[in-house]
Amino acid sequence: MKCGRPVRMEEEYCQDCRSGVHHFTEGRSIFPYGEIWRQSLVRFKYYGCREYGDFYAKAISIYGRKYLERWKPQLIVPVPLHSRKKRMRGFNQAAYLAERVSRFTGIPWSDNLVIKIRNTKSQKKLNASQRKKNLRNAYLVTRKITGFSVLVVDDVYTTGSTMDAMAMCLQEAGAKDVYFLTVCAGRA
Repeated sequence: MKCGRPVRMEEEYCQDCRSGVHHFTEGRSIFPYGEIWRQSLVRFKYYGCREYGDFYAKAISIYGRKYLERWKPQLIVPVPLHSRKKRMRGFNQAAYLAERVSRFTGIPWSDNLVIKIRNTKSQKKLNASQRKKNLRNAYLVTRKITGFSVLVVDDVYTTGSTMDAMAMCLQEAGAKDVYFLTVCAGRA
C-alpha cells in the first residue's frame, strides 16, 4: 500500500498507484470521503468551525500513531495556501491541523518551510492530469532539509497531485522521505 486509499481485498494498490509513480514515500487518510465528511470539512474550512479541526487533528494523531511510529518523521509541514487565498479564507486549514497534530504527537512543525508561490486554480473540479499541471512549480521550500523525514498534513487526499508536488519540492530541498496523513481520502 502506498497512498492508503481503500482497495479491494485482492488488490495491493489503488488504480492511481498502479498506473503511476508517486513521489511521496507513503501516506494514509483517516476516514473515507463521503457526504457527511464533506459537509464537516466545509464547515471547518469555510465557516471557521475550528472545533472540527481539533477533532480531525486528534483523529490523525490517534489513528495515525502506528504509521508515525514506523515512519519516524522529524518535522510536520502543512500544505500551504497562497497568501491571497489565505487572506480570503482567514486561515490555512492544513496549518491548523499540522499545529495541533504537532502538539498531540510532540513532533515539531513548521508553517513557513514550504510556501505557495503561484495562486493556482481550485483543484476541486479538475481531473488528475489537470491537477498535476495546475500545481507544477507552485511550491517553494525556503531552506535545505537534507536527510529529514517529513510528514505533510492536509484535509483531503484525492489523486495525489498535491502530495506529489509537495514531495518533489521537499525532496529537491534534501528530504530523505516524505509521508502524508490526511483527514479523508476521496475518489479520484
